[in-house]
Amino acid sequence: MAKKTPTPEEGSEGMLVTAAKGLGAAAGKIAALAGAKADAAPEAPPAKKPAAPKVPKLAGKDKSRLPRKQKKAAKKAAESKNA
Repeated sequence: MAKKTPTPEEGSEGMLVTAAKGLGAAAGKIAALAGAKADAAPEAPPAKKPAAPKVPKLAGKDKSRLPRKQKKAAKKAAESKNA
């Protein structure tokens, strides 16, 4: 009888699992060379400074606005006063 070669499904580990382990080992070696620590917790982000109040691009105008009838009446009074 010829020896049977194990298929990925019959073996204890599948083809994808062995490939993933190989990639993980390579990534770990690269990270170690780069200076990453294995058990180090991620650093907390620096505290944010308080947000400055937003300044609108177009500030509101504080001039008083009169309705059309009052404006016309004021204009008519000014003309009669000058004439």
